[in-house]
Amino acid sequence: MRVSIIGTGYVGLITGVCLAYKGHTINCYDINKKIVNSINDGIPPIYEKDLKKYLKAVLNKKKFNANVISEINLSKTDIVIIAVGTPSNEGRIDLTYIKKVSALIGKKIRDIDKFVSIIVKSTVVPSTTDTIVRDIIEQESYKKLGQFGIGMNPEFLREGSAIEDFMNPDRIVFGYDDKQTLELLKKLYKPWDCDKIAVNTRTAEMIKYANNSLLATQISAVNELANIASGIENIDILDVMKGVHLDKRWSPIISGKKRIYPDILSYLIPGCGFGGSCFPKDVEAIRAKAKDVKVDSYILDSVLKVNNNQPYQVVKLLKNNSKLRNKKILFLGLAFKNGTDDIRESVSMKIINILLKYDCKIFAHDPIAINNAKKELNGLKNLKYINKWDDLIPSIDILIIGTKWDEYRKLTSSIYKRDVSGKILLDARRFFKPEDFPNAKYLTIGRNIND
Repeated sequence: MRVSIIGTGYVGLITGVCLAYKGHTINCYDINKKIVNSINDGIPPIYEKDLKKYLKAVLNKKKFNANVISEINLSKTDIVIIAVGTPSNEGRIDLTYIKKVSALIGKKIRDIDKFVSIIVKSTVVPSTTDTIVRDIIEQESYKKLGQFGIGMNPEFLREGSAIEDFMNPDRIVFGYDDKQTLELLKKLYKPWDCDKIAVNTRTAEMIKYANNSLLATQISAVNELANIASGIENIDILDVMKGVHLDKRWSPIISGKKRIYPDILSYLIPGCGFGGSCFPKDVEAIRAKAKDVKVDSYILDSVLKVNNNQPYQVVKLLKNNSKLRNKKILFLGLAFKNGTDDIRESVSMKIINILLKYDCKIFAHDPIAINNAKKELNGLKNLKYINKWDDLIPSIDILIIGTKWDEYRKLTSSIYKRDVSGKILLDARRFFKPEDFPNAKYLTIGRNIND
């Protein structure tokens, strides 16, 4: 199939490259010529495992091409995928780009004598595709639904494993409001053998928000329990959660013998909160939608409240164990999670912001997110970004683990254990075990142990 994708950000580029890898002919469009040229040279503008390899493969096969949006031509396109950003604006999603692209598509299909389906892949609240997108396209194209199609195909990509998630999905959702669009979606995803669910566009939109809201709820629920455990001596919430994980409703026992530990358990581990481009924005957006339809969102309100407070819990741990003023802190990990250079809503960045108010001297490191972090926080007094962190350990007072990068595991080697001895090590991600650092003061979320 011939597919046009508008937007070469995280979702658009991953989608385009993976569809091309499966044999479709893809044209991606962006307003930034520099980004377009970089993509066509095989250099993706974002970091994602295996993306560069897949991009070069589809470019070599001439199955993928990037263009500036001014050159868009939909005359030979079967499906147009909208994958532009929907940033948060005071808790609501900003549809500025969605509206602009919908208007552009409407104008471009005005004189095309063929059926084209417009599929929204950007995350939008329920009733966006079948009202706002549809109305704009009808207005600009002088056509009615049926002369063109609309659909909604939500993405479920985890940063750091997005290629794997797209190529080997657990399910694909076909949101459609006309039968021709459903048939085109089925054809588009025919190479994939997984569960596929066909629903109307509003339901497809809601599936994405329900999915992320429930995952975010689990994270905040465990963190609240961890904070309670922190106030009680001689409890480690990680030991508590191990007992919870063994409930067969979380970890089923197959054939009476083998226990299965599903990935969902990774959302039932205490930490410093969730961040990134999806969870905070999506929970806020669906909460705003709840207000629009006059529904009280008690649980979602609490999920966000707990998460917003979690960085302060980290600082509270430090304040209870050390005077922070003028302390030298080595902060390891700035990306919101390992495997990505994304620092959007990064809890690490939030913690650093709080600590700077105590006149701490912070040395910050991340294997790949340094440049993005500098765009967020740079030129601040007492904050220095470093490319090499090893040599600093002997001279610092406090070491904080903010992201689970594998390279930080070497802290458990004998030479680093010696350097950490006598210092405070705050593991905000439960990356290590207390026994890994017997001679350091090991602090972490959900643990108040009298050593």
